[in-house]
Amino acid sequence: MTDATAAQPFTEDETRTFAAIADMVIPANIEYGVPGAGDPLVVAEILIDAERHRARLRAALDNLNAMAQDRHGLAFVDLTATQRKGITETFRESHAGAANLIANLTTQAYYRDDRVMLSLGMEPRPPHPLGFSVEQGDWSLLDPVRERESFFRKAD
Repeated sequence: MTDATAAQPFTEDETRTFAAIADMVIPANIEYGVPGAGDPLVVAEILIDAERHRARLRAALDNLNAMAQDRHGLAFVDLTATQRKGITETFRESHAGAANLIANLTTQAYYRDDRVMLSLGMEPRPPHPLGFSVEQGDWSLLDPVRERESFFRKAD
């Protein structure tokens, strides 16, 4: 027997719900030519990252849909933008940890997308082995810290 859940950890409805909420976290920007976080390529990356949080994310998506159903009689993806906003505000208040998980997963995957990296003027590549140049700052700003008396216990 093949486990379809192992191959496809999130259902189509869960993926659509996540895409809708991800687009609210980071909407598309025409001026910069970047997609929203609900773009299918970005959502696919997010859900790969979300694999280890599958149960928690599923519960969050179920809660969003239940709230939408209770309040408007529709699934979250079928709500208007105004209705979605109301649901997500309530969700963030009552499920802050899950809302933060969704926001973190979304932003991490979004800023790895090549289209987004290019729009930021960065090469779409990992930082290593080539690294990135960092402009030197004013190291004298650390002088007060260096001059401060130690406040920790020395190790034996």
